[in-house]
Amino acid sequence: MNTTWTEQQLLQYVSTIKPPNKDAFKAAQQHSDQLTKPPGSLGKLEHTAAQLAAMTGELWPDLSKRTVIIMAGDHGVCDEGISAFPQSVTPQMVHNFLQGGAAVNVLARGAGADVVCVDIGVAAELEHEHLVSRKVMYGTHNMAKGAAMTRAEAIQGIAVGIELVEELYNKGSRMFATGEMGIGNTTPSAAIVAVMTGLSAEQAAGRGTGISDHMLAHKIKVIEQAIQVNEPKRNDPLDVLSKIGGIEIAGLVGVILGAAKLRCPVVLDGYISTAAALIAAAIAENSTAYMLASHQSQEQGHRHALSSLGLTPCIQLDLRVGEGTGAVLSFHFIDAALKLMQEMATFSSAGIDGRNDQ
Repeated sequence: MNTTWTEQQLLQYVSTIKPPNKDAFKAAQQHSDQLTKPPGSLGKLEHTAAQLAAMTGELWPDLSKRTVIIMAGDHGVCDEGISAFPQSVTPQMVHNFLQGGAAVNVLARGAGADVVCVDIGVAAELEHEHLVSRKVMYGTHNMAKGAAMTRAEAIQGIAVGIELVEELYNKGSRMFATGEMGIGNTTPSAAIVAVMTGLSAEQAAGRGTGISDHMLAHKIKVIEQAIQVNEPKRNDPLDVLSKIGGIEIAGLVGVILGAAKLRCPVVLDGYISTAAALIAAAIAENSTAYMLASHQSQEQGHRHALSSLGLTPCIQLDLRVGEGTGAVLSFHFIDAALKLMQEMATFSSAGIDGRNDQ
């Protein structure tokens, strides 16, 4: 990044995010009703195709160039012993992404998606020819003892996501997926969800990478402590993000806002991505119309977070690996929705009689 974004610049940017195209949505629905099937019988596939038309303003958009953006950052709250894995795993997994060996890499290859890995806040020096280095900080501070980051750092994290989406858009990408890597990041995500939805810490917290009952109870107490110490203001999403969030979550907020500004669908992955989506929606209400929920993870607060956004998942596979895996899998669902609308015959073209009650 060549410039430092101010809060005023960010708010001016998001004020230009347009609502979806209602005429395109209606046209897609009308076309769908003429296909050789009972109206509405393809369920969410039909609705998703109409949503894509509304987002892009094109009846059947070309979304063949797609990118999953993995934001990587560390968390000071790991000092509280809330994760089953050590923080050293974050940079190790970043290298795994860059070498193409992670689950998201395998699934992205199958879905024809590019994988872009971003060091936005890993607490280590990283170098790799394919790494996008946009480091804002070397991991967040321990939110159980004070703010995870400053408001300015949170805004810069958002700016990283926005600018990266714009760069990728200029290279042809028209659909984005949110991915992340950061040991301990379900803890700030649960804290964000608790504050933004009104859930208790106990309702918002889950097992993350698979912690024990004892560790889960401790994690809940840490989240409660972080909220008590920082007193994040629910009506000020930047305050929430900076005090109890993560720098990679800030980057994902930017990815979502950047995609919405460019009228591109952004496919949310799991709990961390949905926490970012709650912040993005609070910053720019129109951004919600460009979000697609890929799946509902095993994190217990995820269902509530999605419901708060008015989103329902495309698929349900009991995933909890993160990385963007669910989002990339949903690319196949999105492709199917568009192909059905483009390639199915209509009653008229197939010479088939329509419904008697029309």
